[in-house]
Order: sequence, then structure tokens, then C-alpha cells
Amino acid sequence: MEVEIIKILYLSVHEVLEYDELRLFTALGYECYSHGQYSRPHKGSKLRPPIPEMPFDPHFADMVERCSIDDLHPEMIEDKDIIIIMHSPTAIINNWEKFKNKRVIWRTIGQSNPLVENLLAPYREQGLEIIRYSPRERMIPDYIGEDDVIRFYKDPNEYNNWIGNKLNVMAINQAMLQRGIDSNYPLFHNVCKGIPTKLFGPQNEGLPENAGLLTYEQMKNELRENRAYFYTGTRIPSYTLAFIEAFMTGIPIVSVSELFGNHPFLHQRTFEIHEIIENGKDGFISDNPVELKRYLQELLNSHDLAKEISANAREKAIQLFGKENIKNKWQKFLTNKRGGK
Repeated sequence: MEVEIIKILYLSVHEVLEYDELRLFTALGYECYSHGQYSRPHKGSKLRPPIPEMPFDPHFADMVERCSIDDLHPEMIEDKDIIIIMHSPTAIINNWEKFKNKRVIWRTIGQSNPLVENLLAPYREQGLEIIRYSPRERMIPDYIGEDDVIRFYKDPNEYNNWIGNKLNVMAINQAMLQRGIDSNYPLFHNVCKGIPTKLFGPQNEGLPENAGLLTYEQMKNELRENRAYFYTGTRIPSYTLAFIEAFMTGIPIVSVSELFGNHPFLHQRTFEIHEIIENGKDGFISDNPVELKRYLQELLNSHDLAKEISANAREKAIQLFGKENIKNKWQKFLTNKRGGK
């Protein structure tokens, strides 16, 4: 008896998250096609390697290059069973008549707000399914609900072996100065004065903490080798990719809390790190610059403290963001005939 292969059309706005989820869906036995960096999966992307297990359809890849995410060619849709849209509300709105008879899933990434929720409310009424990436999204005004909460993930076998032998504080963030209050650069700069600090990521040139760009393998090595990670968030997400990678690796994290984590001008309290990290057990949390600096210095001064924090952090990271847990959640959700409100 021939096994039915279910085809997924994945509309992406973030190549690293795209890479992770396409690998997961492919491992679950789905035939995936991406409108994103992995339309040609054998080539990979600038930030992540190829996914050779994914099928490659040259005709589909050519259509991706010709058609924007907001105006899909009907041929890209007709043989697909499930459409998963990463964040983009316009991709749902502009293509709805083309794929409304399919199973359509909106996959959030922490960028929703009341405007987005209201824009998608009519499509929710027509059967749009919703997978949230954090339970804190329920704090968004005019929230239109969820079918499940499934976090993004990291593989504990890949992000591991923290040793903390380099007496540095590190962070991974892009364009920190240009993004102003969204990335809390003034706080980051003031707290890190007098502390050996490495800021990795693009568009940080000229900043005293700038340590340049990292390859995929270099990034994992820096997370393993540096003593502590200073997390200042990127308002408005509940948590970011960088947080998951650091938490899973086990590098001790010192993080801002609700005051600096939530946006001061938006009425949604979606920041979640203070609910994930138990202060003093699996990391440190504060909105007091003096306390943040003290926590970082304590970790630099005591490898034993850092090792204790690391072990607890990694245990919790595997519970929340571990690949197998997330894989099981997706398998359960996708094998249901159709989600509900």
C-alpha cells in the first residue's frame, strides 16, 4: 500500500527559523517546498547549510524568484496540502482566495501587535489556524486566539558542551545602536563598561564592543567558550533566536526583565524571559543596571557559580526548546485533520 505524502508550502521571512522548521518537517516525513532561502534547498543560505533531504523542484524555485510572497502563482499552491505562513499578514491577505480551501496555518515569530491581530481576524473566522511561538502573545490587545503554542527549537546535540574558559561577556545582536530602545544599546553599553565584552552581529561597526560577524560554526564555539551572555532583548518579541541558542548551549545568561524587555510605547506585555529564568538558579534577571553588572562580574569571577547556572539553564532549555519535544508537538498538531479555535 502506497503511503500518502503530504506536501507543505512554507512561506518564510526569516532564513534561520526557516532552516530549523523545514528540517523538522522533513524529518517528520512531509514533502516541503519553501518560498524563502530554501527554495533551492541543496544550496542552503548565507547563514545555514543545505537541507539535502528536501526535494528540489527547479520549476518551483524559478517561480519563487518571479513571484513575491504576497502574490503566489497558483501552480505553487495547487498540489500542496498545507500552507504555513511565517508571520507575514500580507501573504495571508493577498493570497487568501488562492489557498483558502487548503489547510492554512499562521506561524507567529513574536512580531504581532493589535494591528496585525485585527487584520487577520476575518481570516481566523474563515478557518485560519494559528500556532503561537509563546504563551505571552496572549497579552497582545485584540488577541485572536491560538490552536496551539509551539516554540522554536534547537537540537541539544548541536548546541552543547559549554565550558566558559574565556573570561568574556558576549552578546549576539544586529544594528544595536541604530535600533535605539528596541535593542537597549545604551543600557548594554553602560552595564558592560569595564567588563571584557564581545558584541557579535552585523551593523555594529564603530561600537566599542563590536567583535564582528560569525559563521555558523564560529557562533556555536563562541557560545561554548565565553563565560556569560548579556541578553537585552529586541522589543517586542517574547524571546529571540539568540536567546534560545544561548540557553540551549548552557552559557549563563544575565537578562533584562519586564521594564527593558517590553516596549514602552506599545500596550502589550509580551516579554517572557523573566518567566523562563528563575533568578539565581538558571540565570539572572534584573532591570537595575547596577545589579546586571554585578551578576556579570560574579559569573566572570566564579567558574563554579557559572557551571551551576549553566547546568540548570540547559536542563530547562531542553524542556522548553528541545528538538524532540517540539517535534512531538508539531507531529501531533499536523496529523490532526484540522485544528480548531
